[in-house]
Amino acid sequence: MLSSQAYDIAIVGGGMVGLATAIGLAQANLNIVVIDAGHTDAVVGEPRLRVSAINKASQRLLENLSAWSYLDTSRATPYQKMAVWDKDGFGKIAFDANSISETSLGAIIENDAISFALAKRVAEFDNITHIENQRLERIAFGEREAWLTLANGDNVSAALVIAADGANSWVREQCKIPLTFWDYGHHAIVATIRTEMPHLATARQVFLQDGPLAFLPLYEDNLCSIVWSVPPERANQLLAMDKVQFERNLTAAFDGRLGICQLESERQAFPLRMRYARHFARHRLVLAGDAAHTIHPLAGQGVNLGFLDAASIIEVISELQQAGKDIGDYAQLRALERWRKADAMEMIAAMEGFKRLFEGTNPLKKAIRDLGLNLVDNVAGLKTVFIQQAMGNKSALPKLCR
Repeated sequence: MLSSQAYDIAIVGGGMVGLATAIGLAQANLNIVVIDAGHTDAVVGEPRLRVSAINKASQRLLENLSAWSYLDTSRATPYQKMAVWDKDGFGKIAFDANSISETSLGAIIENDAISFALAKRVAEFDNITHIENQRLERIAFGEREAWLTLANGDNVSAALVIAADGANSWVREQCKIPLTFWDYGHHAIVATIRTEMPHLATARQVFLQDGPLAFLPLYEDNLCSIVWSVPPERANQLLAMDKVQFERNLTAAFDGRLGICQLESERQAFPLRMRYARHFARHRLVLAGDAAHTIHPLAGQGVNLGFLDAASIIEVISELQQAGKDIGDYAQLRALERWRKADAMEMIAAMEGFKRLFEGTNPLKKAIRDLGLNLVDNVAGLKTVFIQQAMGNKSALPKLCR
């Protein structure tokens, strides 16, 4: 039993962002409790449907947290190239890690595999208490601390609460933090696909009239994870199709780039919404990851934005602690909030701009996007900038991501 235990920081949510944040703060000698509604297991067998394109900045964070070495490398797929094209136009662009003397642009990894690696690293710390399969029942904030009551009746107090409990954050709702949100008018269909031709460690994305379709290379040469963003009615049609019909539609939509596509898993669909919390911090509270923001999966940047949150929180809270300041005082957290809001808004605006530019059949938009893609593809300096952006390399990165 953990009745009335006091910690420096309580992290609600034991996913990728929550566990990464816990490790970094524990490395700064803070006493941490992670309250996890679920449980993290090793990933074996068939590929999990939810994968992420981990960029170089996120990889450096995981390396600096000594968690990267715990990843099952047989399930991680470094990709050396990216190819993007407009299905109904002439625009295309291709990135190659070799052009900037890098071995890869990033890696495609199952979310659960990342969480499991982080959980193994968490287990090495005496100053992290990882409570699994427990939900919160109550949360209250005072002037000097926050109090949390678990479903089993245990009570925990902390100087700061970090809400990393996902897009439908219970903590955010309890704290009545309003959301700005809009529906993208898309559902994302995810599935594992076996292709006739090998993927050659290349991430591919085609822009269709009704949304983007991405093929992300997995750990077998002919295995890919797809993310197909389509309007809800089209999603229902694709889900209702039998296996053969779906495979034919998918192969055609992808221009047969990898030959015949075969379905290797179930199909799942989920609605795509932009969410942006009005407040990323309050007295004794910080929001992180999807609890603070969700974006379109257009460029696979959601988890990378969450890892930037983790690295920024670790940096700021560690510095406050070292300076002997109150780590939960909102006056001390405002700079962190501004930093994270600026990064999130930049990414949300970029994804929205891309989405609007690449949807529909307006001839002027088609001409602009095709010319733009080809311009970037053919101007070396401009292309390098885009490659660095895709890798997460930009100015003002948190220290742990550099």
